[in-house]
Amino acid sequence: MIIYEYPFNERIRTLLRLEDLFDKATHFLQHDGPQEHHVALVTLFEILEVAGRADLKMDLIQELERQRQTLLAFRNNPEISEEALSSALYEIEQAAAALLAMTGKMGHYLRENDWLMGIKSRAAIPGGVCEFDLPSYHYWLHQPVEARRGAVLGWLKPLLPLRDGLAIVLRLLRASGRPEHQMAKHGTFQMMLGGSAAQMVRVAVHAGDPSIPEISANKYALNIRFTSPDGDLRPRPCDREVAFDMTFCSL
Repeated sequence: MIIYEYPFNERIRTLLRLEDLFDKATHFLQHDGPQEHHVALVTLFEILEVAGRADLKMDLIQELERQRQTLLAFRNNPEISEEALSSALYEIEQAAAALLAMTGKMGHYLRENDWLMGIKSRAAIPGGVCEFDLPSYHYWLHQPVEARRGAVLGWLKPLLPLRDGLAIVLRLLRASGRPEHQMAKHGTFQMMLGGSAAQMVRVAVHAGDPSIPEISANKYALNIRFTSPDGDLRPRPCDREVAFDMTFCSL
């Protein structure tokens, strides 16, 4: 199944973007090549931009605390594993404590590094990080693998509490709903939500089905228009029945 997630508000949209960026940075750091480490560093700059919201850290802390209080209500419930509950509470408490320990503006230590900010500004220009533009960066890319990896990890590490906190919130969000099987007649599906409290919808389509959902939604209405790629992967209207699973998620 291919899962398409559509957030209903800017808060969840930001968390999904950060999750994607942290995953990419981690992936490219596992490789040894200078080009992969360049991509990891550029991705770190993107994390810095997306995480620059002043209230993001407090939003996560408040959400983690709300989830902690919700879980505490299940104490001594015979249908709930005490071991699993304690483990979940411990994970939430550790993530919240790590976020609280983050001081200053998000990523301030990166912004105070003139060398990194020089690379960041040049990276925004197509082809702007060539060796004749940034010879010191060219030199750095030719340093030993572990030196490069260690440097990027050092710049990324102070932001990891953000990654861990949003991972918990998104995991709880995704686990909050139950999938329902739906059918889009003539490739379209509409549903009135009537002010639903849902914060995200997940649409799952079989990987072998060449159907791509284009989703637009808010708390009042959901519209899905399925398209099919042609030989050049350009979407064209899909005028047939499409089976899919849909899950509304909320915290």
